[in-house]
Amino acid sequence: MTAKTPIESLTVLTDLVLPGETNYLDNLFGGELLARMDRACSIAARRHSRRIVVTASVNHVAFSKAVPVGSVVTVEAKVSRAFNSSMEIYVDVWTEDRQSGVKTKVNEGIYTFVAVDETGRPVPVAQIVPETELEKKRYDGALRRKELSLVLAGKLDPKEATELKAVFLGKEEEK
Repeated sequence: MTAKTPIESLTVLTDLVLPGETNYLDNLFGGELLARMDRACSIAARRHSRRIVVTASVNHVAFSKAVPVGSVVTVEAKVSRAFNSSMEIYVDVWTEDRQSGVKTKVNEGIYTFVAVDETGRPVPVAQIVPETELEKKRYDGALRRKELSLVLAGKLDPKEATELKAVFLGKEEEK
C-alpha cells in the first residue's frame, strides 16, 4: 500500500452560522460545531483510506472563541497520522471577518476514525508521510496521543507506553 501525504486528505467546509444554529447569546452551539468538524474529518478519513470510515473517538476539542451568528466558518481537516486501520485527523476551525476577510482560528480538535469493510471489520490503511513542519509536529505527537488514550482506556499498561515515558522521563531514564 503506497503511503500518502496529509494534503491528499485535505477537506475544507465553509458555511454560514444561521440563527437556528445558535444559543441564547447568538453564538454557534458547540454541538453544531462538533457535527461540522466530524463531517469534515469523516471526509478526510475517507479520502485517505478510500473505505467506509467510522468515528472511533473525539480525542480533543478546544473551544477558544465564540462563533457569532452570521459568521463565515471554515473547517479544515486532514489526516495527521495513520496506524493499522485507524487514522488521526486534526481539524482547525476558522472564522472570517466579513469586512476585512481576516481569518481567526477559533477552535481545533483531534478525531480518530477507523476504516472498515462492508461488514464493519477494520481494514488496513496507507501510512502518512508528513511534508510541512506543522504536519511533522502533528505526526510526531499522534503516537503520544494514541498511547495516552490507550493508557487512559485501560488498554495499554503505562509501563509499555514508550513514547509517554520519553516525554515524562527523558530518553536516558526510559532505559
